[in-house]
Amino acid sequence: MLYFASSLLGATRRPAIAAHAPATWLKALAVLLWAAVTCVAPCGAQALVGAVVQTPQLRAELLAHAPQGVQAGQPMWVGLQLTHQPQWHTYWRNPGDSGLPTQIELNLPAGIQAGDVQWPLPHQLKAGNLTNYGFENTVLLAIPLMVSKQFKPNATHTLEIQAHANWLVCRLECIPQEGDFALHIPVNSSFAPNAAAFDAVLAVQPQSLPSVKATSRFEAQRLVLQVQGLPATLQGKTLRLFPDVAELVASATEQHPLAQQSWQGDVWTIHLPLSSMRTSTPKQFGFLLTVGDGSARQGFVVSAPITQAWPAVSDLPAITSETAGLNDNNASQTNNLAGFALALLGAFIGGLILNLMPCVLPILAIKLLGFAQHSRQHRAHRVAGVAYTVGVVMSFLALGAGVLALRAAGEQLGWGFQLQSPTMVSVLAALFTLIALNLFGLFEFGQILPSRVASLQHKHPVMDAWLSGVLAVAIASPCTAPFMGASLGLAMTLPTWQALTIFATMGLGLAAPYLLASWMPALVRVLPHPGPWMVTLRQLLAFPILATVVWLLWVLGQQTSLDDAMFALGGLLLLAALIWALKQHTPAARGLSWLLGAALVWGAWTFSEALKTSNDNPSTNLSQSNTAATTSWQPWSDTAVQQSLAQGRPVFVDFTAAWCVTCQINKKSTLSNSDVLADFAQHKVTLMRADWTRRDPSITAALTALGRSGVPVYVLHTPGQAPLVLSELLSVRQVRDALAAHAAPSTPNSQ
Repeated sequence: MLYFASSLLGATRRPAIAAHAPATWLKALAVLLWAAVTCVAPCGAQALVGAVVQTPQLRAELLAHAPQGVQAGQPMWVGLQLTHQPQWHTYWRNPGDSGLPTQIELNLPAGIQAGDVQWPLPHQLKAGNLTNYGFENTVLLAIPLMVSKQFKPNATHTLEIQAHANWLVCRLECIPQEGDFALHIPVNSSFAPNAAAFDAVLAVQPQSLPSVKATSRFEAQRLVLQVQGLPATLQGKTLRLFPDVAELVASATEQHPLAQQSWQGDVWTIHLPLSSMRTSTPKQFGFLLTVGDGSARQGFVVSAPITQAWPAVSDLPAITSETAGLNDNNASQTNNLAGFALALLGAFIGGLILNLMPCVLPILAIKLLGFAQHSRQHRAHRVAGVAYTVGVVMSFLALGAGVLALRAAGEQLGWGFQLQSPTMVSVLAALFTLIALNLFGLFEFGQILPSRVASLQHKHPVMDAWLSGVLAVAIASPCTAPFMGASLGLAMTLPTWQALTIFATMGLGLAAPYLLASWMPALVRVLPHPGPWMVTLRQLLAFPILATVVWLLWVLGQQTSLDDAMFALGGLLLLAALIWALKQHTPAARGLSWLLGAALVWGAWTFSEALKTSNDNPSTNLSQSNTAATTSWQPWSDTAVQQSLAQGRPVFVDFTAAWCVTCQINKKSTLSNSDVLADFAQHKVTLMRADWTRRDPSITAALTALGRSGVPVYVLHTPGQAPLVLSELLSVRQVRDALAAHAAPSTPNSQ
């Protein structure tokens, strides 16, 4: 929502007309606020629920093994046991072509240190043309603990172990999940109820072979490894190789058409095709060798020094179907390229559409005021257009990289997550109020700031334009416009460079109108000459900004309570009074400004404490209360969806949020249409609403499984069929056609 700030910063100049523009310092302040939003994950930790976390896909349990008690120098282990449902799996430390390894963070008392995860032997998991490394059924990820003499037991003579874990569990779809665990074990007595599980996983740990000698060389764009000194029982057998690091060599090496392995006496040689996705040049190539199946399976840890320079990735030859027999893979790559091109087109169109959103449209009008005032300064316009575009694209890249990094770290968040924070919504409301007051002419920053600070905007026009681009992204990003949902959802699943390309293309779409106008003087000549109309237009544009403030306060009320929203509204009133008092240059006004400033500081502190209490004890928000009070719509949960499908009833899910403008438009129009509601009733559809106004990891995971990263999303589930995802701009005909084609009338308990 900071887009209005960008549109007002530096677009017009005071000498031409009686208009007032915020100074560059306000832009910098807003950029700092935006940086805080994009770099800090949403707050709110899950409560400790014990040693077990159960999901529909797996059961995760924190186990401990202290056969000699918790004593210095005695062996002790802790581990996360994952029991997968059939056909579901999680990943090894190198997940292969896709996936994420399970991560475990331990919170231990002083005097106890944790070692590295002792990974069991992985398995190859085929998913179409992809090869992943991971685990099915039941697996225990064990971690050794070292107890020192500095450890002091607590008053109850127990050791409390707290852990946070996140994992990616996949079948055909993938769902990121996380859990918090707590376990209490006695200090002075043996604790070994899970001895069999730990003994089993430790018995099959890969062996290190000190006498093994491994060498490497590059040959015909392949890494050739030779290993001498392996146990005699392995000679002549086919070995499976699992690299320690992803994207160095091709996965599934023993099945790869260019891979070869052979034995010459006790020397094992393998040729590994290099990966075109490689981004590093390590000096050591570590890998795991396995042989056998089932309980007879063995693993060996080997590392080979890299003594030659890695070939450049650009030099790697394309593998043709004639040399590799990869016709299916090439077809898949062609389809992937076509899908990626469509995603780029959708991202560019989505960026263009962001300029038409109600909270964003004034940017073009206000920016063009600067062209009208300085119609002959063509070079300055072009430089400003380029700087603005660079600011937009860089901000989209930074925001996209931040979201990708946080999701990779296990955070359950999506696009527009910043508006899930009541604190940020309140800050934005205050910022927009200041901008509206400035547009109305209530104050001019030059009147309340030192002239040296107020003149920075004129001294650094390029930086001013760049900051405008940064703020444009800050306002535009929460507005999930049509055509953006699929592109953003795809971006969250693509390799990093492709995902960032989508974000950059979206930024180009957002900046395109202003960049085009800055490089086409003919457009500037069409504008009217400067005059009083510009003052009128600026004052007129203050009203949609105030409308945005009203909307933000409504969002705040949905997230917290009506009382909190009214408290924030009172704070905005005090802010307006303070601005007025600062403009008056009398002793009484200065005294009043001190009183108002103190009241604002006290109110801000009180309000922040209230929001902190709301975060710690979240109550049901207004939209959820309305949902519960309505007989047709139910709160969403994955369990409720599965129960309804088991009864033969279709399910329509509305993934929505109070801060999503498109969601509210669809809710008031299409989803309230009498014909649509009648069709829902005729087909006996269970209606569910997944409210994402406040951060909800389960909803984020469901969106990720659907290939989406933001709202709105509309999904029709029917028994025995894959979920049908409808368009973000929902129409009556689209919903009715989907119900007619995919939700035939059924009776309860029918299959």
